[in-house]
Amino acid sequence: MTAHRWIITGLAVALLVACASRPPTIPPVAGVDIPRFMGDWYVIAHIPTRPERTAHDAVETYALRDDGRIQTTFRFRKESFDAPVETMHPIGTVREGTNGAVWGMQFFWPIQAEYVIVDLDADYQRTIVGRSKRDYVWFMARTPTVSDAQYDAAIRRIGELGYDVSQVRRVPQSGNPLPAGD
Repeated sequence: MTAHRWIITGLAVALLVACASRPPTIPPVAGVDIPRFMGDWYVIAHIPTRPERTAHDAVETYALRDDGRIQTTFRFRKESFDAPVETMHPIGTVREGTNGAVWGMQFFWPIQAEYVIVDLDADYQRTIVGRSKRDYVWFMARTPTVSDAQYDAAIRRIGELGYDVSQVRRVPQSGNPLPAGD
């Protein structure tokens, strides 16, 4: 076999391995009314990213910008209810052809993380946001607490989506509103 064929064969095998090892795409909800989704969402439980691992009073706020993108403000206290409020300001971009259910979330240019609305109740009071990698997930609600039945149903749904629910952390929520942040 010539060197050229070895290279092509090697690339083909690498591509097949990469495709085979990818988790299946996480299924989004059928559609999201973006203006209705805007506003405050309390993070009730999550498989956290590094900055969120010890978050208390976590709140994600979405606001539709004039350019159609979504200004996001994530506020939380690190490690305790007495800690100062920290904020992050990613920008969401709704992906075309997804009926508002799949976003790219940009924390820094040029990378956009996958952000998929995988569960949303009819009243827009509770949602689950996930990723195809099944590495992070967020169960959020419009209120800082939910009933035990609602929490248990969300955890079951997260498991059905292919997540290891033993990694889910319930976010401590004091119920006290956080300042708007910077």
